[in-house]
Amino acid sequence: MEQRTFLAIVLSLLLLIGYQYYYMKTHPPKPGVTMEKPAEEKSPAEPQGNAVAPGAEEAPLKRLAIEKNGGEAKDITVETPLYTAVFTTRGASLKSFMLRDYRESLATDSGPVELVSATGTGDYPLTVGFPDSTVAIPGGVLYEASAGSLAVVGGEAPRQLIFSWAYPGEVKVDKIYTFHPGKYTFDLEIKVHNLSNITIKENALVAWTHYLDPDTKADRYSHEGPVAMVKNALVTEKIKNLDERKFTGPDVQWGGYETKYFIASIVPEQPSLTGFVMVQDAANVVTTALEGPRNIIPPGQSGTFRYALYVGPKEYERLKSEGLGIERAVDLGGTWIRWLTVPLLSVLNYIYQYARNYGLAIIILTVFIKLILWPLGTMSYKSMKEMQKLQPKLKELQEKFKNDKAKLQQATMEMYRTHKINPMSGCLPLLIQIPVFFALYKVLLYSIELRHAPFYFWIHDLSAKDPYYVTPIIMGATMFIQQKMTPTPTGNDLQVKMMMWMPVIFTFLFLSFPSGLVIYWLFSNVLSIGQQYYINRQQT
Repeated sequence: MEQRTFLAIVLSLLLLIGYQYYYMKTHPPKPGVTMEKPAEEKSPAEPQGNAVAPGAEEAPLKRLAIEKNGGEAKDITVETPLYTAVFTTRGASLKSFMLRDYRESLATDSGPVELVSATGTGDYPLTVGFPDSTVAIPGGVLYEASAGSLAVVGGEAPRQLIFSWAYPGEVKVDKIYTFHPGKYTFDLEIKVHNLSNITIKENALVAWTHYLDPDTKADRYSHEGPVAMVKNALVTEKIKNLDERKFTGPDVQWGGYETKYFIASIVPEQPSLTGFVMVQDAANVVTTALEGPRNIIPPGQSGTFRYALYVGPKEYERLKSEGLGIERAVDLGGTWIRWLTVPLLSVLNYIYQYARNYGLAIIILTVFIKLILWPLGTMSYKSMKEMQKLQPKLKELQEKFKNDKAKLQQATMEMYRTHKINPMSGCLPLLIQIPVFFALYKVLLYSIELRHAPFYFWIHDLSAKDPYYVTPIIMGATMFIQQKMTPTPTGNDLQVKMMMWMPVIFTFLFLSFPSGLVIYWLFSNVLSIGQQYYINRQQT
């Protein structure tokens, strides 16, 4: 029983690490949530209670095809303490969004992280279309801006930037952006004014576009592409599956585009009436869009569409404080493990406030976890030691009752009772530690806090692999020493050989792992060696 349990633990760990190493992690859509939208399918149902003027529904509804107007577009810069955004009057869309506190790389000449990836052809994020509307307004019309630039200073009230466009006698559109100091979240309000003498129907399609360079190598450990929260379930899609337009919804709490450490998300005011659209065109532009309900707008009145937008780092505590549910985009594991990963991340950040170095914080956290699990480790080591001493007597029983398995089992259990040994006590502590290892694995692999965070000496980025492979090799050596010191309770030759090969296998697996994760495993081994040495001294 103990041998089988031990092998199961070893294989589980290898499977876990091997899967993350060889395959890019993705969250497939849940069955029945995502589907291709049929051509004849309408937008989400119109909201109830929209007032319509008496007799207006009987008036003939005409569909205007308004051409994209000419002229030269202007850039409007918005400066905040956290980012610099550049809007263009062409479509009142977002041309650039640079994060002040994050760099593209560790190079000294590296600029701030740019979250807008465009081809320069005008496929910019936050372009608004009106696909199923009475008035077909192109997304790239030329708007008038309320200001040539905008500075949002910390401590001040939110500030607005208003873009307006009108087709005389028919329709007017206002796009109102509201920026908040100290937040990556800003608001978008779209107002459609009916200037005609008939009732019109308008629905808005707010899009985030992302140009994907075909020469860019994908990160094997994370998902990049469309992401949304639909019916309280996280839905992602592989970019290679976006050759055809896909639709998911309704009940879309938010949707957008994510990379490993950053996200651009759009949050609708009416999730129950909102759908999420995903598609990739021939120019490698991935479009994710939220399609809202249709507003019935009588003559002389206005229809309004409201959205909150978060464009910034996937920092768990910051996202959670926004209260929009976007923190689910941080890959801290499923529901079964988030109860552990979230507290561990909080403890790591708390330690960092005093250590001021995430490498030191990881080491302190490792010591803290080892102290909590110390009794379990001691129990496991002592049990294996006692089982090792008992091996000669167990072999005698096996030889004596080799033709009677029932009597062998009975005699074995009697020997365990006589010597007060529980055979499972050596493996149970290991089973309990597996969730802790998996939780830390998630925290250290996907936390943006470790991105570009230095340790000491040659390690300048705890989220990247050790450039000289020093820590993985030392980790493998400590693992080998630990295996030599650990008793082999069963005396099984196959198990002994397997244990001897594990340090070699783990060393190769950890060569490309983030150095922060390797440091955790390395110091955990060192502490385990010290614990085993202490136990061995006590029993001699």
